[in-house]
Amino acid sequence: MGEAKEKKDTVEKEFLAFPDIASDTINALLYQGEAVTDAANLWTGATETIYQGREKLRSQYEDLCKYELADGRVNVMYLIANQSQTDGKMLLRKAGYTGGVYREQYEGKMQEIFPVIELVLYWGSPRWRGCRDSRQLFQKRKLSDKAWKYIDSFRLHVFEMRHLPGEVRHLFQSDMRIVADYLAEGDSYRSDRKIVHKAALLKMLGALSGEGKAEEAEAWLEGRGIREEDEITVCELFDQYVRQGREEGRYEGDARRLVLDIEKIMKNMHLSLEKACEVFEIPVGKYEEAKNTLGS
Repeated sequence: MGEAKEKKDTVEKEFLAFPDIASDTINALLYQGEAVTDAANLWTGATETIYQGREKLRSQYEDLCKYELADGRVNVMYLIANQSQTDGKMLLRKAGYTGGVYREQYEGKMQEIFPVIELVLYWGSPRWRGCRDSRQLFQKRKLSDKAWKYIDSFRLHVFEMRHLPGEVRHLFQSDMRIVADYLAEGDSYRSDRKIVHKAALLKMLGALSGEGKAEEAEAWLEGRGIREEDEITVCELFDQYVRQGREEGRYEGDARRLVLDIEKIMKNMHLSLEKACEVFEIPVGKYEEAKNTLGS
């Protein structure tokens, strides 16, 4: 896994790990916005299960696991997978994840048995082309009608987060609404919604757009004296964040032009760096600063 992809996966997991975002995502996508799950009743579970490989036991990891408790007992387990690319065999991965949990229940590693629901949040731009039903996955097999009667049917619950219709996006009550609307509307997105998880939201939007660095979000907020408990709207935060990005872009553009102009005159007129800087009436240090800004 590349470093950039690994950071993106980490950001997505951290964002969804907040109980209010996890419960809201489940309610909006699975239960048409009805408050079936409650953040107070969701507990984080282990994301690792064990399966038998060809020669030894192997581990498999889901992105997020949440237990829903009712009357002090596990009512249902939710497994949430983040997916950036379509995967034609994702159904088989689902069978491995859910099967691993049921296997642990069967072997008595858990005190009781409970159902497992897995949902896949697909963040890619191309539409999902992978199979969503096991019968579709095996449809090219030459099987008799009698055989089909005994083949279990299971579904992959995939939600294309960049293509959610407005009526679904409006069901979100948490910061996930901001993410879904931003992905749908892009730079034209405006909202007076108040942000709860400011650093996590900036990291998430930066990871999904490819325009921000996760490690810079908290430092940026701290530099502007914005705390997690402060009330701030989407427009207020975005205006500051985007404005700084534009300022940095202009600064980098000026630096690039300065470096190119000086290096061009050095090459064409066979001048030293010092002489070229004299032509532009700037100190050598300013050229070096511009060069460092470009990381070269």
